[in-house]
Amino acid sequence: MSSPRKPSPADRLRLRPIGIIRSTLKQRKGAPRQGDEGAPDAWLEIRPWASKGLRRVKGGDQLIVITWLHQGRRDVFEVYPRGVTRYGLFGVFATRSPDRPNPLGLHPVEVRRIAGNRLRVGPIEAIDGTPVVDIKPVLPLRIGARRGRRPAR
Repeated sequence: MSSPRKPSPADRLRLRPIGIIRSTLKQRKGAPRQGDEGAPDAWLEIRPWASKGLRRVKGGDQLIVITWLHQGRRDVFEVYPRGVTRYGLFGVFATRSPDRPNPLGLHPVEVRRIAGNRLRVGPIEAIDGTPVVDIKPVLPLRIGARRGRRPAR
């Protein structure tokens, strides 16, 4: 008789959306593939329980919005980037395809306006109803900060 397996950290993995995108983009088909390809601004509605996390976020801030691409297929491991077949198949980890095992989207945006627990951000190519799983600030590049090195003075 074998003993029960000890749970690993991966067994406890769980994402809890902190908000949702409210956009004029209603369908995946026809939406821009990247924000800088004509995507509109949208509202990012933060759930009340997570709204304290907005403290010190202000207009003009550059953020990375991390979304769950809820319409992405999770059984896809190879794609033709942008549907172009002449270059052959690529593994999804070499592309920005929304179809992937864990369909996380990364969206660099600027905060345009804040109204309570709502952020007007853009441009963002996420479609209406896309869950937001996290937000992170864009930090300035620190040259030489890799591997514990200090920048030259």
